[in-house]
Amino acid sequence: MRPVSIHTAAWRYPGAFPDANFSFAHLKRFAQTLERGLFDAFFMADHLALLNMPMQALKRSATVTSFDPLTLLPALAVVTERLGLIATASTTYNEPYHVARKFASLDHLSGGRAGWNLVTSANPLEAKNFGLEEHLDHAVRYRRAREFFDVVTGLWDSWADDAFIRDVDSGVYFDPDKLHILNHKGPFLSVRGPLNVARPIQGWPVIVQAGSSEAGRQIAAETAEVVFTGQNNLADGRRFYADVKGRMEQLGRPRDHLKIMPGCFVVVGDSLAEAQERKARLDALVHPDSGIASLSVQLGTDASAFDLDGPLPEIPESNASKSARQKLIDKAKRENLTVRQLAQYVGGSYGTLEMIGTPASIADQMEEWLVTEGCDGFNVMFPYLPEGLDAFVDRVVPELQRRGLFRRAYEGRTLRENLGLPRPANRFFP
Repeated sequence: MRPVSIHTAAWRYPGAFPDANFSFAHLKRFAQTLERGLFDAFFMADHLALLNMPMQALKRSATVTSFDPLTLLPALAVVTERLGLIATASTTYNEPYHVARKFASLDHLSGGRAGWNLVTSANPLEAKNFGLEEHLDHAVRYRRAREFFDVVTGLWDSWADDAFIRDVDSGVYFDPDKLHILNHKGPFLSVRGPLNVARPIQGWPVIVQAGSSEAGRQIAAETAEVVFTGQNNLADGRRFYADVKGRMEQLGRPRDHLKIMPGCFVVVGDSLAEAQERKARLDALVHPDSGIASLSVQLGTDASAFDLDGPLPEIPESNASKSARQKLIDKAKRENLTVRQLAQYVGGSYGTLEMIGTPASIADQMEEWLVTEGCDGFNVMFPYLPEGLDAFVDRVVPELQRRGLFRRAYEGRTLRENLGLPRPANRFFP
């Protein structure tokens, strides 16, 4: 679950908390509601710069201020008991020692509930916040990320699980034979080690990734234990699932050691018509400045001069994604949408899997994905907070439980136990 909706107008919806992502009182309530609903984890996405968009659009975005995840999640660990706590940390603009130390600390402070969402940073403005004029090339970012993973996990394995004997009588605090100094030197990173935090309770915090590119799929197959993906229909979801799980098997990794979870934007109503009306009301709150900025990115051309209440004009070829561009052009023609309506669509939950309907119909869709190898679970995203979250926990979760698709109690105390993931062996101290 994300602590704030992906929908750009979520903060404007009647009854929503406009400061949902920047109020600890709200975030505490959300985390505790997720735990009451037996969710695996609270997922906090992160970025290291303001979004790269025109000021007219940026001034309408609730993403411009948010807490640092590794400051917020330890605070949420104190007010929850079983809920996993997953944070994003970039491999492009962090050092591995920092990441290893912070997530190891979070794992200990939470009693084994930490997860690390390993990302490579795609926003070119982040480079300028870290002394660089140019963003690293996509392929270079992924090669660095792969080495970064090896260093972080190597640092987590610095100590054997039983290294700290703390013998009061002899005055010996730890056994030197159970300490490993990493001494890593690679193409991108040089790190001596060891980590000055004991091995995490889970061995390693759960490794999460979110890339769907060729490089992203490969690094996920090699290293990830949870993948957040953006497949927005079942056919694409099944192809992605088969591809990544197949890559795992080729590498000798068991298929069930990785959980694939597409982002799922859920709107609950007493009827399909009511749920659709709520979604339409939310989309109508997308300001043209926000929608047009998003539409321009997707079309690969400046849409700011288009007639908002006219049809989409002919769009020239560009370097934007041709498939995404053509899907929008086809949708506008098929549904006879104005530029304003198309911008509202793109500025909302565009590109995500949407489940809009009654608790039963939403459960029907989730069941189909789960039983036909479309996914192993969902990264549920709520249209607005708190009502969207409350509706899911109070109405959809019981329906999933009734069908035997969702737990009625947590399986254990750690995130790994609740996800059904094994504790990794220490590579230096078998």
